[in-house]
Amino acid sequence: MKRTKQALAFCLSLLLLAVCAVSGFAADDASALRFCDDGTFTILHLTDTQDDQYPAHELKPFLEKAIETAKPDLIVFTGDLVEDTRPGDFKDDFGIWEGVSVLGNPDKTMKNAFTAADYVLSIFENSGVPFALTQGNNDYKVNVYNAEWELFYKNYAHCLVNDMSEFSDGIDYRLPVYGSDGSVKLNLYCLDSGRAEIDDASLDWYKADSDAQKAANGRTVPAFVFQHIPVDEVSRLFTPCDAKDPDGVLVADFGAFRYYKLADTAHGCFNTVYHSETGGSKEFAAWKQQGDVIAAFFGHTHQDGITGTYDGIELNITYGCEFAKDGPYGMRVITLHEDDVTQYDNQSYTYTDGAFAADPDQQAAKTLLQKISMFFSSLFYVIKTMIRKVVSL
Repeated sequence: MKRTKQALAFCLSLLLLAVCAVSGFAADDASALRFCDDGTFTILHLTDTQDDQYPAHELKPFLEKAIETAKPDLIVFTGDLVEDTRPGDFKDDFGIWEGVSVLGNPDKTMKNAFTAADYVLSIFENSGVPFALTQGNNDYKVNVYNAEWELFYKNYAHCLVNDMSEFSDGIDYRLPVYGSDGSVKLNLYCLDSGRAEIDDASLDWYKADSDAQKAANGRTVPAFVFQHIPVDEVSRLFTPCDAKDPDGVLVADFGAFRYYKLADTAHGCFNTVYHSETGGSKEFAAWKQQGDVIAAFFGHTHQDGITGTYDGIELNITYGCEFAKDGPYGMRVITLHEDDVTQYDNQSYTYTDGAFAADPDQQAAKTLLQKISMFFSSLFYVIKTMIRKVVSL
């Protein structure tokens, strides 16, 4: 009986999605996102402030300068607003151990988390620019439920978070961007990658909503995806190379040690060689099946500003801005053009001494110390992944 009710509810949700696709977001709605009179729409992508109730002194000027520089029509922040625990931020002299978590005191932890988050979101709110958020793994680690995060987000008039995935534990929603003719030119999917990857219910919602969009608009509407944790296919932006290659970095991969560098289809600056056991994910497969996603944007790795194409979809990792850790710190600015949303400008920037500079396509050669650090980081990642698999058995 329970499964029958769930199936009926799912069918009804599909019908509601189709109706909402036509009437839920009207082009004449004052809050609707739309292209500007000059035919452009600019998105500022920020990620990973990962701070606590004692924010890093550089964070506010960084965020304000990012907004001032990008002049966005929308800000998208892809998770890790807060840090659960970490070694002390010695640059700001806040003690030997930090983070919002207070052992045995969930109420104090939540208060600290919301204080840290408010510091960031108030800057967005005061800018007057609409903003969207996705959940990061550290936002989960502080044990604040998504329902509580949603209520907190409602304190900000310019916040566009609106969970549409009824059967998922995640916060998943779509933001349409309208053209001057009132039609949907682009859909922005803000998806919840949870602690490690998107869950099946969130993925089912995306596919159902994508189908509803096709039915409502009579065509496949191009889409961007924003989420915190990258899909495994980002590993395809790296390629094995010879040990003598000056761009090569020795990495602990699953089952072997190999030298890697960026593939010919990718460019940017990396301090993490992103790799996976399989190189493939059910989420990317769903994007290909639906045929609407043309680009995806992620955070999570903090020190990387990478853009590359795999199997027809552009994959991007954007620099974080956790000033308690080493940089680089940065942002990404995406400028869309109404006459052809598939031909967009996409630029990664790094932040130094109070100013942003456009990233070069190729980074400077890494020092021996940087290469050693990257090797041990990759080794730690592999060990941590294996331990997680054993514990979950």
